[in-house]
Amino acid sequence: MILDANQIAAIRQRNDEEVRRGKRGTHGYPAQTVQNLLHTIEALKKEKRKWKKLAQTRGKALGTISELAKDSNGQ
Repeated sequence: MILDANQIAAIRQRNDEEVRRGKRGTHGYPAQTVQNLLHTIEALKKEKRKWKKLAQTRGKALGTISELAKDSNGQ
């Protein structure tokens, strides 16, 4: 199942309420487990952004190298 940002925010809000209640939580997954999953999602988002930026930088560098190679072959 793929969650959008609104669904993740709703889960986070509900889980925060569960954490505030303490031991008197409702049925379902323990609040700490959900909190760990939400932290994992945030960490994955950061990693994805990092790798995307790296790929863009790599693409620009390869473009520059390609242009330099064409210029040196044209001389």
